[in-house]
Amino acid sequence: MNAVARSVAVTALVTVLGTGTFWRGTDGFTAFTAETARRADILRAPRPLPAAVLEDQDGRVFGLDDYRGRLLAVEFIYTRCTTICNSLGVAFKQIRDRVPADALGRDVALLSISFDPARDDPVSLKAYGTRHGADGEHWRIVRVRDTDQLQALLGAFGIVVVADRFGGFEHNAAIHLVGRDGRLAEIADLDAPLRFADRLREAL
Repeated sequence: MNAVARSVAVTALVTVLGTGTFWRGTDGFTAFTAETARRADILRAPRPLPAAVLEDQDGRVFGLDDYRGRLLAVEFIYTRCTTICNSLGVAFKQIRDRVPADALGRDVALLSISFDPARDDPVSLKAYGTRHGADGEHWRIVRVRDTDQLQALLGAFGIVVVADRFGGFEHNAAIHLVGRDGRLAEIADLDAPLRFADRLREAL
């Protein structure tokens, strides 16, 4: 084999190996971003969630495990947010309004979890809930007071929170579906709440 032929063969081999690596690293070319990969992983293998003690807008304390047996829609917010969290609140209201009334509470619940528990006390949680129409029963606004439990929960859901220079936070935003078995089963875009609600209706 002459030098030119060897060069062509080596180039072809590198291309094949590189393509194989890229295929494996992107779930067969489907996951070009970390977020896409995260969502694909959850669909393939629903993720168990850590135990967490929650406090809602009325000061009631309960566990995340209390929702087992029901479908649970989860979003992550902080009440001082004036941008993306408002969009999440609007999306959740659309989901709540589209779920059959007789299924709310019995088969489906909604949970907005604050990742700023130091400032999001029950008064602030209740004000956020009032702004968006949360009733405090079928849709509760909560905080996780224990820092370790909160970090474990954020990690399990794949939520990244970074303090900004204005006293607020940058964070990824999505709507999460927790199955009846208490596992994170699906992650959806916040700009498609009706599609998410229809997914809930199909699962009833």
